[in-house]
Amino acid sequence: MYKNMKSEDLIQHLKGNSFKVHNGPIIADTAPIFGRSPNAKAYVCSNNCDDIDLANNKSISKEYFYKNLKKFKDFLKSNQDIYLQEVFAIKDPRKQMKVDIYTEFAVHSMFVRNMFIPLDENLCENQEFDNYTVYHFPTLLDEPTVLVSIEDRIVLISGTLYSGEIKKSIFSILNYLFPKKGWLPMHCSINIDKNRKNPAIFFGLSGTGKTTLSSDENRILIGDDEHGWTDSGLTNFENGCYAKTINLSKADEPQIWAASQGKFSILENVIIKDGEVDFFDSSKTENTRASYPSKYIDNSDPLGFVDLHPKNIIMLTCDAFGVLPAVMSLTSEEAVEQFLLGYTAKVAGTEDGVKEPKATFSHCFGAPFMPLCPKIYSNILREKIEKHNVKCWLVNTGWSGGGFGDGERMPISVTRNIINKIHDGTLAKSSTKKHEYTGFLVPQCKSISEIYLNPEKSWDNIENYLNKCSELLFMFYNEKQKYI
Repeated sequence: MYKNMKSEDLIQHLKGNSFKVHNGPIIADTAPIFGRSPNAKAYVCSNNCDDIDLANNKSISKEYFYKNLKKFKDFLKSNQDIYLQEVFAIKDPRKQMKVDIYTEFAVHSMFVRNMFIPLDENLCENQEFDNYTVYHFPTLLDEPTVLVSIEDRIVLISGTLYSGEIKKSIFSILNYLFPKKGWLPMHCSINIDKNRKNPAIFFGLSGTGKTTLSSDENRILIGDDEHGWTDSGLTNFENGCYAKTINLSKADEPQIWAASQGKFSILENVIIKDGEVDFFDSSKTENTRASYPSKYIDNSDPLGFVDLHPKNIIMLTCDAFGVLPAVMSLTSEEAVEQFLLGYTAKVAGTEDGVKEPKATFSHCFGAPFMPLCPKIYSNILREKIEKHNVKCWLVNTGWSGGGFGDGERMPISVTRNIINKIHDGTLAKSSTKKHEYTGFLVPQCKSISEIYLNPEKSWDNIENYLNKCSELLFMFYNEKQKYI
């Protein structure tokens, strides 16, 4: 048993599918599984936690869980090398949860130190939640398995080397615990101005630009993926980042690129050619990842929490149909509606079998990690928006001038300009006009081109636009029926 070993020592224990590049990051191969296994996770449903939303989550019996728990404990007692990290989730030192994470491989122990607060670095003032234990033994079971017992405060993970299962299992637990206190757990990124007075929340599914747009050299990054909104303000759940790296370039995303080269950064499934990292090679998977401590980002916040409530909530959607305006102002009710919809669109190349744009809805912008009924989360969001008078926006980072294959992706310069105008209050002060075809209120701002505020004007054929618009709004209508 190697207990709380630091990363510089864990490097000496790398084996199998992980190794260190000379003067560079650690490379980890998670073959044959290159991402989260959506059907692997199941919760024990008992009298003490019978509020698990079984419409969106799988359940298992206590007996099945304990049968597997015995296997994990027997493995723990075997002659295998095992690595234990005692870490803390939740950056706000007044609200933390301690997690003991046992891993079979040293690289996963390094991942845990990157993503959470190691015992030797923690400044805990008040442990708000009871301790949890995670056992991560990839070789024990043949199939991807993630079993969660809220009652026993134990998670069992096997059958997969993909590190994201560790972090998302803890996120799922916090998504169960936070609403019990009236707090909102969020799959989002958060940044704040350098005067630490103007925090903003970015919601968005994969591919919408959540990580890219929140990594702003003019603002401080609180965190890029998992947060909580408590009575006192906003807090990161994690101590690190787990960024997608496919097509990562130094020119376009210099901060993330530099962080991925760090001494203890872990690159999952990234190809090495002639001793050099090749972020553009997707021959193994599109889902290449970099794990690194948040401090590797130059303008990241060392505290990771702020005793302030957000001024703005920005919901990002990649509309591959080219229908939505570039920015829309939302009422609190519309914001809750969009939160429940969690809309974006997958395009060809992102998933096997996807040939045409495919609308995707993931409630709360993170359905796979939400163990409770979606309306529990949306009700907390509504209360907080109204109590703290938060401005809400829907920003389309998808296509304009036509849908995928015909139009072009929204220029990043246009989106960054919109985000800047949200931060500085320009759009909040602007007049709004109801968009004729989608019904959304659109800010009228001279620095944003008319073709992005009224997307139909960028299409060659208005009839084609109207057909796609009707198609998308009909999908919105059908999805809304689930929450009425």
